[in-house]
Amino acid sequence: MYRRAFRGFQQARAVATRVTQERRAPLAPLALVAGAGASALWLSQERQKASHCGFFSPSKGNFKVCVCGGSGGIGQPLSLLMALDDNVGELSVYDLNIAMVPPAGVAADLGHLESKVQVRGYAKGLEEKAVDALGDCLQGCDLVLVPAGMPRKPGQTRDDLFKINANIAKEVVEACAKYCPNAVVALIVNPVNSVVPAMAELYKKKGLDPKKIVGVTTLDGVRANKFVAEIAKEHPNNVNVPVIGGHAGVTILPLFSQDKHAAKIPQAEIPALDKHVQDAGTDVVNAKNGKGSATLSMAYAGARLGKAVLAGLAGTPTTECAYVASDVEKDFPYFTSKVTFGKTGVEKVHGIGSLSPYEAKRLEEAKAALKKEIQSGLDYAAANSLA
Repeated sequence: MYRRAFRGFQQARAVATRVTQERRAPLAPLALVAGAGASALWLSQERQKASHCGFFSPSKGNFKVCVCGGSGGIGQPLSLLMALDDNVGELSVYDLNIAMVPPAGVAADLGHLESKVQVRGYAKGLEEKAVDALGDCLQGCDLVLVPAGMPRKPGQTRDDLFKINANIAKEVVEACAKYCPNAVVALIVNPVNSVVPAMAELYKKKGLDPKKIVGVTTLDGVRANKFVAEIAKEHPNNVNVPVIGGHAGVTILPLFSQDKHAAKIPQAEIPALDKHVQDAGTDVVNAKNGKGSATLSMAYAGARLGKAVLAGLAGTPTTECAYVASDVEKDFPYFTSKVTFGKTGVEKVHGIGSLSPYEAKRLEEAKAALKKEIQSGLDYAAANSLA
């Protein structure tokens, strides 16, 4: 992974040195110690491969980013990570005025970071429409990250969840279409497999570019890389497993055969590893005793995708897997594969490459499930329009 120091790194490193009194190069982590010192955020400085995006981009931009749902469990750490990206000059933190933590408070907190970013909080009442209330928040945005929507409840079907969250996503997307139609809108709204097609088709009906709507599936790849790294006893930065298909259950298809370390894992172990990636979100929910979900790792993954987008906008084409409008698989207008982000957003959607016999069989299973979920999104778009 390409990881280079950001502007002012020497000053930040000096602070870390006072804590550790030790210099380590080039793999030394930078510890940002929180208030009481009980926790620290470790940002690695390893050089990055072109297919990954780290927390510090080599090209410095001055982009405006908005996190919609910025007061939530994903939104707050995601806002923190975006505020640390040197390509970000202005950060909008938006949430409802009934949020437990006011977005103005999140903005005030982040405003104390030693970075160039200007952070502002925006709140909207339930009775207000986003398209009427978010002008200042969204105007001029280059990237809008949307960790929003309701979590899936026990016994609730994905279709039931989709009906609720599609309307939540639509309100935000409608405002983006009005105030920042050229921004990349990265959706972390479940079910992604249906919500992204719905919102992209609504953009298309509005005469806008449907590829501005991007489904964030990065966490699947993050997990695949970590699990393979543990088995191979490698640093995760040295592992790059593409994950294609969709972003739920069997539609998540890690291509272990395409990574040099994962390819060494015995074939007999691949089905269990595949299932481990699919079920990783449930593992987190269970570990939290049902009191939370994968918020921190999702924020990390969302920030990684966001930084790939910003690096591309700044002139460094960067590739990540994402769920976008696509023609790489016949009869699948939306599909997850490698996507290169450039100066206008999505620059190239890559094919899936060669598959192992196991992966080819799994692809058919993934497609069968994904097709139905895409259709739910298309049906929603056909019955609705953006203001």
